[in-house]
Amino acid sequence: MKIAVLGGGNGSFAAAGDFALAGHEVRLWRRDADQVAAHRAAGSRISVKDHTGKHDVKLALVTTDMAEAVAGTELILCPAPAFAQADIARALAPHLRDGQVVFLPPATFGSMIFAMAMRDAGNLAKASFAETGTLPWLTRKHGPFEVAITIRAKRLPVGVFPLNTAPHALEVIGRAFPNVIEPCGDALSGALMNAGCIIHPPLIVMNAGPIEHFERWDIHKEGTQAAIRRVTDALDAERIAVRERLGYGAPHFPLADHYAKEGEIWMYGRGSHDRLTDSGDWREQLVLREHRYMREDLRLGLSLLVSVAELADVSTPLAKAFLAIGGAICGEDLLRGGRTLATLGLGDLKKAELQTVLREGF
Repeated sequence: MKIAVLGGGNGSFAAAGDFALAGHEVRLWRRDADQVAAHRAAGSRISVKDHTGKHDVKLALVTTDMAEAVAGTELILCPAPAFAQADIARALAPHLRDGQVVFLPPATFGSMIFAMAMRDAGNLAKASFAETGTLPWLTRKHGPFEVAITIRAKRLPVGVFPLNTAPHALEVIGRAFPNVIEPCGDALSGALMNAGCIIHPPLIVMNAGPIEHFERWDIHKEGTQAAIRRVTDALDAERIAVRERLGYGAPHFPLADHYAKEGEIWMYGRGSHDRLTDSGDWREQLVLREHRYMREDLRLGLSLLVSVAELADVSTPLAKAFLAIGGAICGEDLLRGGRTLATLGLGDLKKAELQTVLREGF
């Protein structure tokens, strides 16, 4: 199938390389013209390293032209950080056509940002927007055009906006991720599967001392201690309580399954945490106040969770506490500057009204 991948980070290169490795026609869009020129000069190739070895693949196109990147594609995948979504959505909005599916893994309810950008652009095409709970690859770039994939996702719960387009959207996404996709309802359900805003805020905040002390620190290895795990499970309980109050059924993909040696298999499958830490790719220099775990997962992810919890009348003391402590670290009000139903333009909707929008679209 023809797939467009938007972005130039770890996830985008893993997606482009892995899709090309699977035989799909892949177009990679990036905003940085110099990087695009360098990639073209290198043959528009990506080197993919995984447990089977090293694989060199060629992309069909590397471009800064959004229209050229997405024309005629069935699937458009954007694994860029949530704080980059608004700009990308505006660039994409005029070019979407009937039947195209925009997949955001994960998205922090970014499906609404892309759908609203399309609406605001006056584009009446019948496109679909979907999001899932985690990036489909545990991955790091090892060079400008080289990416290492430690793990590929085994289960991806996917929510679709509008929900009435889900059969088509899930079929398209399923061809790119065979035997991995699991429907979980509407886009808000997909957003409430986001693992990043549960696992990362305790790690970045409760490891603040070592992060600022050591030149390099692996918060998934030395930073994942029993006390932090207990806090993570308690924070995850708040997320699950919100899901249940809104009527979303199991499975909720509790983060405890990510670490467990038995029981339900989590999104990345069994033993993924050990493989992640064994790879050494996450032992890195962390700039505490600027890191993606702080700027995206805590500021945007937890502010969304708190906002939706208020709509559902669910208490989220830990989520609010991490927003307060993270705000003190960063010197700003992370809740006010975060992503909420109000900042998404949905703050005036009652629960039933929001559910109608999620089902039928705008």
